[in-house]
Amino acid sequence: MNKKKISFVILASFALLIAALFIGFNSSLKAVSKESEIVNFYVADNDNLTTITQKLEDSNIIKSAFSAKLHGKLISKPSFVVGNFELDRAWSTAEVFKHLETASNVISNEVTVTLIPGSWAKHMAKTLSEKLAVSEDELLTLWNDEEYIKEMIAKYDYLTDDILNDELKVSLEGYLAPNTYNFYVDASPRDITKVLLDQTNLIYKKYENEFNNSDYSIHELFTLASITQYESGKYEDDLIIAGVWYNRLDIGMKLESSVTVCYSLYEYDSWEECEKNTRIDSPFNTYVYAGIPIGPILNPGESSIKATLFPEKTDYLFFIADVYGDNTVYYAKTFAEHQANIDKYLKR
Repeated sequence: MNKKKISFVILASFALLIAALFIGFNSSLKAVSKESEIVNFYVADNDNLTTITQKLEDSNIIKSAFSAKLHGKLISKPSFVVGNFELDRAWSTAEVFKHLETASNVISNEVTVTLIPGSWAKHMAKTLSEKLAVSEDELLTLWNDEEYIKEMIAKYDYLTDDILNDELKVSLEGYLAPNTYNFYVDASPRDITKVLLDQTNLIYKKYENEFNNSDYSIHELFTLASITQYESGKYEDDLIIAGVWYNRLDIGMKLESSVTVCYSLYEYDSWEECEKNTRIDSPFNTYVYAGIPIGPILNPGESSIKATLFPEKTDYLFFIADVYGDNTVYYAKTFAEHQANIDKYLKR
């Protein structure tokens, strides 16, 4: 092959490479979705092109922070506006940048967040991080910070030294009140947590006499409420299930709740894993350890707390939920009756 042909091949290859890079670059600036999906995004005062493009990629609003940053430096040179925005995942990077440069596009700096009763603390942290300018790690770190926890114990009557136990997965698990809240989008982890704990305090004060007159501690009652919530969450059943726990505790019988196994596992794909791992060695596992676990296994709603304080008195010691049907809960006084319910509703 002569020199002219070699040069032509090299130039052609180089041209193809440039073309491929150009096509790839343009593709990475296109929308992440063909379907419209509105999401909240906050530009902070100290944000810049680097931090904003990375946050946009992390929020799956753009495909590539690298390409977006390059586009911004070489082409659009955006001047971002501080504030809270609604962005569409069907927009290209250029459209996103343009929207973030326009002051009139800033929406209210208040964001509505719904935390569902029965949520784990780590799932609450994720939900909050998706709506607010705070990360999951920041919240979970605070909720386990010993000095901060001691501050909160001194402030709230319902928090006790029981939550300083190193074996707890999240120290404030069980005390972060589920509800629908309005937060400023740039609220700090402390601001957010104060709102949740204040709401729990309202619930506690509402039933303070019942808490104080119980044979069980406040921490034990919140723990029982969390197990009750996990097992049902339906008030009519919560009342009976809470009564079952007291019946078992009264005769020294283990609670043997599979949902405490779920929390012991902390990561699982199916409820069946909770049923199969009842021997896992965890202080939350009520199949292994008698009595009430060391702490709540989720954050209960007010109805489950109320049911735990005002349980329905029955002779039931067992119950199952028809998980293959309509989730109706079936109760039994004896193990034989309980086994019959299992055979009828759970055997497949």
